[in-house]
Amino acid sequence: MASPASANDGAERERASDLAPPASSASPGEPAQPPQPAPPTPQRQPAFDAERDAVYANPFAPPDETDAATTHRPRSLFGEILDWMLAPLLLLWPMSIAVTYLVAKTIANGPFDRGLETDAYVLARQIHPVNGVATLTLPDAARDFLSGDNVDKVFYQVIGTRGELVAGVGDMPLPPEDDRPQPGLVEFRDSTLHGNDIRIAYTTVELPGHGAGDGNGNANGGSDDAQSVLIQVAETFDKRSALANDIIKGVILPQFVILPLAIVLVWFGLSRGLAPLTTLQENLRARRPDDLSPLEASSAPPEIEPLVTSFNELLTRLAQNIELQKRFIADAAHQMKTPLAGLHMQAELALRDDASPEVRRSLEQIATGADQAARLVTQLLALARAENRMSGQVFTQVEVAHLARLAVRDWVRAALAKQMDLGYEGPDEPVFVEGNPVMLREMLSNVIDNAIRYTPAGGRITVRVAVQRDSGLVNLEIEDTGPGIAASERPKVVERFYRILGREGDGSGLGLAIVREIATLHGGTLTLDDHVYQASPRLAGTLVRVSLPLSHGTPELP
Repeated sequence: MASPASANDGAERERASDLAPPASSASPGEPAQPPQPAPPTPQRQPAFDAERDAVYANPFAPPDETDAATTHRPRSLFGEILDWMLAPLLLLWPMSIAVTYLVAKTIANGPFDRGLETDAYVLARQIHPVNGVATLTLPDAARDFLSGDNVDKVFYQVIGTRGELVAGVGDMPLPPEDDRPQPGLVEFRDSTLHGNDIRIAYTTVELPGHGAGDGNGNANGGSDDAQSVLIQVAETFDKRSALANDIIKGVILPQFVILPLAIVLVWFGLSRGLAPLTTLQENLRARRPDDLSPLEASSAPPEIEPLVTSFNELLTRLAQNIELQKRFIADAAHQMKTPLAGLHMQAELALRDDASPEVRRSLEQIATGADQAARLVTQLLALARAENRMSGQVFTQVEVAHLARLAVRDWVRAALAKQMDLGYEGPDEPVFVEGNPVMLREMLSNVIDNAIRYTPAGGRITVRVAVQRDSGLVNLEIEDTGPGIAASERPKVVERFYRILGREGDGSGLGLAIVREIATLHGGTLTLDDHVYQASPRLAGTLVRVSLPLSHGTPELP
């Protein structure tokens, strides 16, 4: 239950900030709202809304996520290398099969060609001249040998010195006249016979005394145009093809096992080779947002060492820019707040002296303006720190219940000045989150400040810390009995310098913008809703809820 502020000077409040509607109408000379660009034409409105929603769905996403639908993303390095390694392998594999088949045929021809060569020599020895005519005398064993086997067919042919058929098959193809080998030499060629592909071994034999004259110069049963005897032995390719196929099977079948294994090994080797990139990625993701220390370039492979070095140079430049910004913020806070504080003090001192009502009214306005300007400077600096997510913010374990109680105590005097009931509700046990205690306290102060500014005098403000263990969240809620925020205005009031027209109050329109930035920086969310009090049925009130992820650890007491 909320207790009166007067009795609750040390009352402890919890983590939810109440936010009243951000703002009264703009002061003279100050625009109530920044100028907006001209709206799109009605014809383009649906497309314009769709494009805007796509871009701002996640405003903090990297460019490749928001532009993925319209930007062509490059292929992964792993896939590119894998393609260039496997594509040639898969293309060369059929070529290797063809080359292996040709080699297998050459290997298979060797022993069978030697057998045909032997048969040709056997037939050549059986050629004898009878009355000047070549005759073939074959023993029965030789005839059986030339009859072939149950696999291949064997053919032979003997052509006499004048082109007559001496023995064998008469329609076997003859070699060209200029391609006949010398006697005693065997040559080979491929041809067809009776529709069968055959391998032919052929040679020639000179008959003894054939073509030689007698002592008187007379021809001895011969003539000047006589030719050598042609002997041809041929067989079909059945056994050769069977041997070549056996060789192919012995070579190709193991490749069906080796090729998938090679692909797996290539995949594994490539994964291992790219492991340093994965390790580098994990190290970068595991870093805290404020960690700008350089990476170890010496531990990176030589191929990515230039990339790591360039990244370290970028981190160095980023750290320098952040340091310059932090120095500027500190200098600005000092240079702006100090003169404003002096101006306020001088106005207060002048008010103690006797002066005319007009002068006193001017001095009061000066003092009030100095206070408002100091508050605006403080909010602008807080917003700058919150928006710069890489500003070196250090996150620690923060006990938010204690932090909320301190924030409530900071605003007890302001609540008493408007006769408000400012109270705190929260658990007795500690509640921890990962965050920056200064920024979290600034976030709560902005919500409580808004609630006090826009809630009518005599109203009630409650700060509450509610823990949701199941969802791993803690809700910091601030609720008030002010005029509330219309549902249509809620998306707008979290923008900088936006103030609801016609709303009383002297706010600057930065409070909720700061709250949203700090909540987002801590991985949380901001929700605005109504809170209806039975005692004030005409005032809907405002419920501001900041949800932060829970953590565990030793409390950090600010």
